Amino acid sequence: MPQQTQKLIVIKLGGSIIDSKDSAVRDVLRLSRAGYRLVLVHGGAKMVTQWMADLGLRAEFYQGERITDSRALSVVTAVLAGLANKETTAALIASGVKAVGISGADGGLIEGKIRDPKLGWLGDVVKVNPGVIESLLDGGFVPVISPVSLNSGIQKSDDPLLLNINGDTVAGEIAAAMKAEKLIFLTDVEGIRDSSEKLLGNVSMQSLAGLLDSGVAYGGMIPKLKACARAAESGVVCRIVDGRNPAAAYTAVETESGGTTISPVE
Repeated sequence: MPQQTQKLIVIKLGGSIIDSKDSAVRDVLRLSRAGYRLVLVHGGAKMVTQWMADLGLRAEFYQGERITDSRALSVVTAVLAGLANKETTAALIASGVKAVGISGADGGLIEGKIRDPKLGWLGDVVKVNPGVIESLLDGGFVPVISPVSLNSGIQKSDDPLLLNINGDTVAGEIAAAMKAEKLIFLTDVEGIRDSSEKLLGNVSMQSLAGLLDSGVAYGGMIPKLKACARAAESGVVCRIVDGRNPAAAYTAVETESGGTTISPVE
């Protein structure tokens, strides 16, 4: 019987690699059998954008996050809380992982509020209620979480009950709230690079702020770095690694090699 570590690890599966998630699935099985308590948060921006295009809808982004009008919110909900979540959950179950797919709305897990009316129904996390995650973990399950979340700031009768919250943001808030050991981002890049395109193996909180303020970090890397800052403030080690590499998640949990590490505030 493997040693039961009981360490909590949050893994964010980027939407850009969700179609090639076989390696991540194997890693989740391996880590689960090693006794880690795992929480998997997934994105699916690429899939959402494709479905929007198929429906004749234009996808718009601001600093790496989707501007979400009512039609976009419907597609986001259907794809992320539906297709992407259930396909990922099914792949894990087929590999032997005890997995349960949920969204941020289930069990009141993620409460959010609208960030800026100009960005539509794009939200920020107000509160994490991890009871549903804890119950699943205690039952030996791996929660597979879609970032579609509750709108806890409804002001008008026609406001939606749901919000589109970035998956990176949700992963960072869950890791912070549950005091995870590590937060692992599986992406389609090797890690964080500086202005000269040099891969940074380790980044301090001060340097992280500099990357954001200077504009070196852009697009989809912005919410990732903000999520790392939030988690690191709560003592979580964050790793941004290339999820296309074999055993990327397992290596990121067990070692500090490859990718970029953001260490907690001391």
